[in-house]
Amino acid sequence: MSPIRSATIAALASAVVATTLTGCQFGGAEKDTSPIVIAADLELSGASALVGQTYQRALKLKVEQLNSSGALNGRKIDLLVKDNRSDAAESLRNIADFSSDSRVSAIIMGGCNECALGAVGTINEKRIPTIALAASGSIASPVAERRYVFKLGPNAADSAAALTTELRRNNIRKVGMLVSDDDYGREGTSALKSELDKADISLRQQRVKTTDTDVSQQVQQLASGKPDAMVFWTPPEQATLAATSAQQTTFRGSIYFDAGAAGELFLGSAAKATEKATLIFTQTMVIDDVIATTPAKAARRQWFQDYTARFGGYNGSSSFAADAVQLIADAELRAGGEAGKVNRDGLRDVLETSQMDGLSGPIRITPDNHSGLMPQALTTLVARNGRWRLAG
Repeated sequence: MSPIRSATIAALASAVVATTLTGCQFGGAEKDTSPIVIAADLELSGASALVGQTYQRALKLKVEQLNSSGALNGRKIDLLVKDNRSDAAESLRNIADFSSDSRVSAIIMGGCNECALGAVGTINEKRIPTIALAASGSIASPVAERRYVFKLGPNAADSAAALTTELRRNNIRKVGMLVSDDDYGREGTSALKSELDKADISLRQQRVKTTDTDVSQQVQQLASGKPDAMVFWTPPEQATLAATSAQQTTFRGSIYFDAGAAGELFLGSAAKATEKATLIFTQTMVIDDVIATTPAKAARRQWFQDYTARFGGYNGSSSFAADAVQLIADAELRAGGEAGKVNRDGLRDVLETSQMDGLSGPIRITPDNHSGLMPQALTTLVARNGRWRLAG
């Protein structure tokens, strides 16, 4: 085992044990060795299968790591996974089944915005803590109507602000935007337009359905407006299609990707089309370029190496799923309650005040903000020679 990995596991064990010892009393109650059951509703088939499968791999790897680390105070995590087939109705049935299972402490939902939004009522009614990995801000807001719902992933406003900073730095005056026709896309359009207006940058947009497999017509329409740059605010597969389509037009400007477009580290067949493109995302995607000067950076680097060794490549979204498992495990150990019985309300209360330097970056959840990833987690990446690198 490498020194970094040993230090990381030791640090994790110390941190988790420190949070749980305060709940123990000398000669106290029987030690709880019951499993921590986490359910996952994921898009393992259908239109969003690639993202869902990434989350499944990450969840399984993180659960294996925690179970073997000795950091769970004698307990183990059991992971229950159901495929929602990228369908909101199927997802809602999964959520209902999970919430009726008295063993389940919490739920992790995948990248489907419609699924998460459609399940909010059931989640609150059943009072089951849920962390969604989908991008739409309305999943976790307004908080008063989302007491049991939390979100982990980039926020549209933060991504728009970071993108605008890069556009201004590169003296871009005219932007064409390809955006997905869903809640996150609408949030993105509003957020980016607001930021660009302040920077006196013009914006023209074209929308695509999240299920579209051909975006060439919309990209051609944007190219005809002769923008200085194109911003692709879509899921990863469509962003790749858009970059390839742009290469086949007269457009020769710069390409920018929103955080929601992040996917694989290596760009494969799209390498030529995306060369020198800019992506706003977390540092985890390129952590192998970063010197591990802190325990958090060392943990991120180890996660990158472990995921890559297991699956032969890296996907940036994996860290959100892993952090969701860590948040729930930590909250379960701190929530207390009767041994062997699930304390969902206690777990929810702990989640609502959770703070950690996660694999994705700094995470802070408060009673006023259930979307945990902080703006500081985002950085600027550039495509060079078929993979993402740190800008600069």
